[in-house]
Amino acid sequence: MPPSLVGVPGGAQAPPALPAVPGGYPEGMDRLDHLEHLDKHLVEELAQVARETVRDELREQSRKRRRTAMLYAASGAVALYAGGAVALAVGLALATALPGWAAALITAVLLGALAYCLRGAAHSGHRQHPPQHVVGGAPPATPPTGLGMPYPPMPQTPPETPHHRA
Repeated sequence: MPPSLVGVPGGAQAPPALPAVPGGYPEGMDRLDHLEHLDKHLVEELAQVARETVRDELREQSRKRRRTAMLYAASGAVALYAGGAVALAVGLALATALPGWAAALITAVLLGALAYCLRGAAHSGHRQHPPQHVVGGAPPATPPTGLGMPYPPMPQTPPETPHHRA
């Protein structure tokens, strides 16, 4: 068997090898083509590593946040039961001097007042929004959305509407 057919299955003719050029690269591939192939491979590999790193980091952050959320939920449930126990204690303390229904009513009023005060404290941190329409004045230079785009100019006369016959 001729040396050119050694190792080729079925004795088929092997494709001719590209002759080497002085730079060591095959004649059909110059140096930049070879580097471009390496660059594509490197970019794909770096993208894969970046994806895996971001995925692992997000998984770790979500695990920590899940644990924190569960702890907040548990503390809220325990605080709810503690609030119920305090309300019961207040009601029972009032029931020693008053009838049961009056003690329950006073306890409910106290809890309602406390809820109203807490709601007011929560809303005090919010700023009041200015009115959207200015009565008796000019509109602001920018819309209230804060995008900074000015309003279109106001026409001096109302637009004409076409009169159609039915």
